[in-house]
Amino acid sequence: QVQLVESGGGLVQAGGSLRLSCAASGRTFGSYVMGWFRQAPGKERELVAAITRSGGTTTYADSVKGRFTISRDNAKSTVSLQMNSLKPEDTAVYYCAADRSIVVLTTRPSYWGQGTQVTVSS
Repeated sequence: QVQLVESGGGLVQAGGSLRLSCAASGRTFGSYVMGWFRQAPGKERELVAAITRSGGTTTYADSVKGRFTISRDNAKSTVSLQMNSLKPEDTAVYYCAADRSIVVLTTRPSYWGQGTQVTVSS
């Protein structure tokens, strides 16, 4: 079992930055692929970024490439999402997710955080 707790959301003006963090419980954090999803009102939840167990490989949605950076610290059992050059269309609830499989993570992760609201004003 993995419990995930997000923090760092808030209100920011367009062009600004936010850093989201996700703290994971348990001693096996390093065995999970981690990801960040988001869901805007009236839209489906989408994968924003993912990172492999070692942190050596990352992947991003086209809409955030070059602006967002995912990273992890296995010693601290945390994964972060640095969001720069934020746009109003980035407004959504952001969720941290974990799974042992990168394939499953992209569709139906086994573990979810409770979500944190990010609002970008124009």
